Amino acid sequence: MLPTVLTLLVVGTAVLAIRGEYQPTRTHIYIFKPLTTLLIILLALQSSAPDAPAYKWLIIAGLILCLAGDIFLMLPPRYFIAGLGSFLAGHWLYIAAFTVGGATFSWWLLPLLLYGSVIYALLHPHLGKMRIPVTLYVIFILLMAWQALGRWSAMGSSGAAYAALGAVLFVISDSVLALDRFRQPFKAARVIVLTTYWAAQTLIALSIG
Repeated sequence: MLPTVLTLLVVGTAVLAIRGEYQPTRTHIYIFKPLTTLLIILLALQSSAPDAPAYKWLIIAGLILCLAGDIFLMLPPRYFIAGLGSFLAGHWLYIAAFTVGGATFSWWLLPLLLYGSVIYALLHPHLGKMRIPVTLYVIFILLMAWQALGRWSAMGSSGAAYAALGAVLFVISDSVLALDRFRQPFKAARVIVLTTYWAAQTLIALSIG
């Protein structure tokens, strides 16, 4: 019952946060954006993983760092690097979670490298001083998705499937965010970015159970 209630609350606050992105004031964003991620953390905390406690706490720690990233990205542009660093550290913890029991070396690396190469080629001419941090971020998020997909291929469990789908949605969310920020802004970007982002985080949280 509690997971269902929390999931519904996540959907409700996410809708309000996304709506706030298209309002003249940012009040709804300041309230509901961190609240949505906080509710996802609560969803992860109530999940039980008796056979893999390390996985649970690595995911929760990753979610907390992503919450920090959410907050930094709501602040003035000078905090963008801090936000990027928080998400980078969060992805590192997700990678650690997905490799509990050993890393996987699956064929998923090839399509991910192809996708990442295309996105990076589109971004590269527009990155300027952000080239190194963005390059590192691309590497980490693709590595995170690779390990999540490889874990799903090896385990075949519903939890591994949730994590894999969440990782793929995370890649899509960050791709749209980067294209909107560095290449060409477009109005629909915010709804795409936040919808896929919170869907990704919710699925990764649910992967614990």
